[in-house]
Parts: sequence; C-alpha cells; structure tokens
Amino acid sequence: MSACPRPEGRATLVGCGPGDPDLLTLRAVKAIQSADVLLFDALIDPSILDFARPEVRRIDVGKRCGRHAMQQAAINALIVRLARSGAHVVRLKGGDPFVFGRGGEELASLRAAGVPVTVVPGVTAACAAAASLQVPLTHRDVARSVHFVTGHGADGAIPAHDWSALVRSGGTIAAYMASRTLALVAARLMAAGMAGATQAVAVENASRANERRLFSTLAELPDVLAAAGFEGPTLVLIGAVVGLANDVIVTERLAA
Repeated sequence: MSACPRPEGRATLVGCGPGDPDLLTLRAVKAIQSADVLLFDALIDPSILDFARPEVRRIDVGKRCGRHAMQQAAINALIVRLARSGAHVVRLKGGDPFVFGRGGEELASLRAAGVPVTVVPGVTAACAAAASLQVPLTHRDVARSVHFVTGHGADGAIPAHDWSALVRSGGTIAAYMASRTLALVAARLMAAGMAGATQAVAVENASRANERRLFSTLAELPDVLAAAGFEGPTLVLIGAVVGLANDVIVTERLAA
C-alpha cells in the first residue's frame, strides 16, 4: 500500500492594515482562518490572531525599535521551510505587504523556492491616517499626485531620495518611519525649494484607539514632534492637502 502523498505547501502574504482590526479585509480573514502556521509582525493587533483556529502554530517574527525577533533572511528561509513541509503559511504584515513591508523580499524567496504564493493587500498607514484626519491624499485643486517615501533606510540613515523632483511635483508627500529623521527630511525638502511654511502633520498609531496627531509646518514640525515624544509608528503627511483637514479635528488636537 503506497503512502499518502505529502500535501503541497503554500504561502500567503497578508496585509493586516495599520492597526485597527476593523480595517482587516474579508480576504485576509479567510486566509488567517485557513492557516496552518502564522508568522506575525510586532505591529499586528493581537486580536487579529483570534481569527485563526486554536491549534494553529503562531510565530512572532516582529521587529521593535531595532530589536529584531528574527532577521529578514531568517524569516524568508522559515517561510520556505514551513511551506515545503506541506503547511499553509500565512505571513501577517502591518499595513500593506508591498508598501515598505519587505513583502517583495519574501515573495522573491518563495518564487525562487518554487513555493506557490498569493498576496492579500492591506490598508496602508497613509490611507488610514488620511481617512482619520479627513485629509484627501490627492485633490484636483491642490495635489494631483501622492508620493510614498521612507525616512528610514536599511542602514538607519535617511535614504537618498530625489528631493528636487518631490518638491517640483507639488503633490502630497507621505513619509513613513520618519519620526527620528524628520529634521533631515525637512531640511532636504526646504533645501530643494519647498517652503518652510508648508503644512504638515505627524500621526502616531494611525487608526488605533491611541492615535495622536500633531499639526504644524514643515519647518517647525521636527521640533514639535521631538518634544511630544512619539514612540509608536509615526507617519508624516506634508503638503497643501493637510490644510483641508476637518477644522474640528485640528482645533481639538492643537488645544490638547
């Protein structure tokens, strides 16, 4: 009697959004419910794990303020190894897997190993922050483009963006992971010609119950942000659209 064939393993990269479990997509929930193994990031709300079956193996591979539970290369190898063993491996990532989430690196590793993989998109922090603030990222009167940039490179230094091109575009800039490098980001933009009076807002923990916002100008926001001591994941929106925020929201936050 022949042995039963080993089931084919597979992987699913799931974007879990910026934090609020209510922003999880139905497709993401279905993937979690069908998982054999969950690999999750530090930014994932713990309640999201409750959608999984009780017997599912849960592995924390999150990164917290420079302290990594597991290096990225090891995460890539682990996903491949578990999938090759026949498991459905669901990789839970904050925001969207392909927006500063290293999802491309994990996808490449799985493809190279011949492991079937699918991707479930998630709400990225810029969209969640914009919705919370009632700020349109694009607006035909003041911003016809939006640019997602990172303020934190692989080596911890500020990336070498084309600052002049960003300024010339006249669009909205959404700077991810820029809380510690915002002074340099602002200096580069102003040196490239952006007015220091350009409106800007920093949003910590976008979409979560403990979300905080700081409205200021490009020139002044770095000092305001440093004084506020934001410690959670922080996104900075820069551009004329910030001035379109709900007046009640701005007044409440400036008075807080």
